Amino acid sequence: MVAPSVFSPPLTRPIPRRTIWAVVKHIADKFQPEEIILFGSYAYGNPQPSSDVDLLVVMETPKGELKTSLEILQSLPRITFSIDILARSRSTVTKRREMGDRFMKEIIAKGKVLYARDH
Repeated sequence: MVAPSVFSPPLTRPIPRRTIWAVVKHIADKFQPEEIILFGSYAYGNPQPSSDVDLLVVMETPKGELKTSLEILQSLPRITFSIDILARSRSTVTKRREMGDRFMKEIIAKGKVLYARDH
């Protein structure tokens, strides 16, 4: 499944951390997910001017993962950079990791948890 995305023209400089944090705060406040994990080049420390921001949003997805991802994207205030949102339930994340899904294993191993809900 392809992640819902907002595409914007490439920037000439990396996206400031405070901008990424503002997006994370918006998602956390509006959707109260379990976790928000930054992955990809911004998490791994090698963003390029054309890099997008990749976020895994771990939360219940009663409307389905694609619809939930789209709902999150559509809720974001005006975004001037490219962003990919993957909304996945905890059970999907666990199942895919246990199945040996390299993509999910990399996100969990190398991604940066930017938000974790207190239980």
